[in-house]
This record gives sequence, C-alpha cells and structure tokens, in this order.
Amino acid sequence: MENTYSPSFHLLPSGLINPNCLNLIGSGVVFHVPSFFSELKELDEKGLPRVYDRILVSDRVHINLDLHIAVDGLEEAELGEQKIGTTGRGIGPCYSTKAARTGIRLAEVFKAELFESKLRRLASGFAKRYGDLLKYDVEDEIARFREYRPKLAGFAVDAVSFMRSAQEKNMNILVEGANALMLDLDVGSYPYVTSSTTTVAGIIGGLHLNPRGLTEVIGVIKSYTTRVGMGSFKTEDLGEDGTKLQELGREWGTSTGRRRRCDFADLVVLRYSTAINYYTALNLTKLDVLDTFETIKIAVAYKDPESGEELASYPTDPDILDRAHVVYHEMPGWKRPTANVKTFGDLPKQAQDYVEFIESFVGVKVKWIGTGPDRESMIEK
Repeated sequence: MENTYSPSFHLLPSGLINPNCLNLIGSGVVFHVPSFFSELKELDEKGLPRVYDRILVSDRVHINLDLHIAVDGLEEAELGEQKIGTTGRGIGPCYSTKAARTGIRLAEVFKAELFESKLRRLASGFAKRYGDLLKYDVEDEIARFREYRPKLAGFAVDAVSFMRSAQEKNMNILVEGANALMLDLDVGSYPYVTSSTTTVAGIIGGLHLNPRGLTEVIGVIKSYTTRVGMGSFKTEDLGEDGTKLQELGREWGTSTGRRRRCDFADLVVLRYSTAINYYTALNLTKLDVLDTFETIKIAVAYKDPESGEELASYPTDPDILDRAHVVYHEMPGWKRPTANVKTFGDLPKQAQDYVEFIESFVGVKVKWIGTGPDRESMIEK
C-alpha cells in the first residue's frame, strides 16, 4: 500500500498510512468538518485499512466553518495588492474568531441550541461588515451540522486526558505539523504567515505534551529552499535554476496546487530557525534533486548595502530584508545520481562536502539524508 498509492493529506494526518497508528488531530487545529469526512471517504475507498477507527479529534479544536471560507475570500479582496496569498480555506478568519473568543469548538457542536445561536451571531456580524458581498446562507450550514453531529460524536475526545494517558504509558508519539517555522505567526515572515504557532512550543501546547519528555528535536529541511504563496523570499531564483529545482522537486502545494518558489539553500534562515527551535539533529531531504547541478550556491549571510556589515540575524523589518544583499558560498555539484546510495560514505565526495558544510555552518549534525520519495531512500549518518 505504502509504495503503490500516494495519497495527499490536507486536514488528516499522514499517520493514517500506517495501519498500526492511532491518529489524533490536536487542540490547536482549525477543523473543517466537510473536509474531514470527504478525506476519510477517499482514503477508505483507496483501501487504507480501518481509517474510521484510527482517527480521533480533540474536542477543543475550533470549527472552521464555510462562513470562514466565504469571509477569507472577501478579506483577501479587501487587501488588494497587499493580499497575503492565503489558501482560501478559511484558516485566518477561523483563528481570528478563536482569538476574539467568538469561535465555536467541537464540544459545542454537540449542544445544538448553543451551536446554532453562536453561528447565527457570527454570521450576523460578518453580514454587517460585508453586506451583500457575503455569499453565505447560515441556515444551510446549520442544516448540514444537524447531519454531521451524530457522525462526529465517535471521533471527539478529551485530548488533554488522552495525551496524558498516552505519555504515562510511554507510548511512541510522532508529531506532524503542516507548516514550517518561517510561516509561524510570531517569528515567521509576518504578515505572510499562517495564523498559528508552528514552532516546537506550538507542538507542546497544541498536543499537551510534557516538555520534560522531549528527547530530540529534529529539524526537517530540504536540500534547497522553497516557499509557496506571497511574501519575502530573499534568495528566490526566477531563472533556470529555480525552474529546474521546481520541476525536479515536484514543488507545488498539496492543498492549492500552486507552484512553490525555489532556490538553493538559505542557511541564514536555517540558522535563525535553529535559534528558535534548538534542533538536536537535522533530517536533510531531497538531496537527489541537486544531482544534476554543475554548481550549488548557498546563502550564508545578508549584508546591509550601505554599511556593508552583515546582519546579525534574520531581520524583523521587511524593508531591511528587501534592501539587504545576499552573500553566497559556491560549491561544486556532484553530477551523479544519489537515489540508490545507502551510506554516507558512498555519496559522491562533493555531496558529502555539501552536507558537512551545512552541519558546520549551523552547528547541528545531519543525522538523516533523504535521496528520494521512497521510505528506503534514506541514509542514516
């Protein structure tokens, strides 16, 4: 199953591929009920075993309503040329109502009268703001939830109690997040970020993990740099190399289909990420995508164009970032396939040098190197 079918995951965790894995959608997620059921149905029809029995949802998740999706498009239209470039799936508006303490949590869905009154109040507020521009029928959504309510009951769980029990039993827990650090609401490239915390701290809070139980923090990074959507991408290559990375790496968004912007590795960003998440090891993926490049450029510093001084860190001010000049270190490519290589010592010397340069610059060891999409395409260093 794992090698013959490649499902795309959006709301559901990819742990459903493993028939022995019980999955939990954590409390920090915004939860779109129609997507949940449609994704489960697709996975079930494709033959993944017992998917309906291996997924639980925290009763503290906030419900991402079709109302939020309708508002998302209107908010983007309001911003005009300054639009964020969202996925259009209601994420931002849902987190906004969560922060405003007017959102609806899964536990409240099971109280029909409360749910319907809160939804009508939300819809009324947005209708006052957008008027006839808001194409949404609150009664239709209420009717849909009358059908969803009994179906959802078997998936809802008190995630705090569930995770406490799992940790007390020393169960193996693997955490999956949807976005990288530079899309974090607080420390990412604001305002072109997601609406939640994507750091290790967000994982601990969203899944109620005991921080004293963390034994490793593994930073998963590509061998080059990508970004989907709007926002600053200091090293973006709009020429031949960027296009080549995009095609070889199959770089387009899972949820939107948008092509990701690409360039070689930006170690300024990686060092910044390391200073926030304090990785104990790195997993370097997609090394094979670089196999055919004659020369590989690595961003190692940003410089102030007026003073010529290197910036101490990734800047908060986007104007400073836009003005900065990128300093590159060039290394020779290896021009040989790495797809079937099983040990670090069998990699081409230039590929070994590339990995070791990253380790030295960031100060964190690379423990795993991905050389292809298959599970077997992984070197343990």
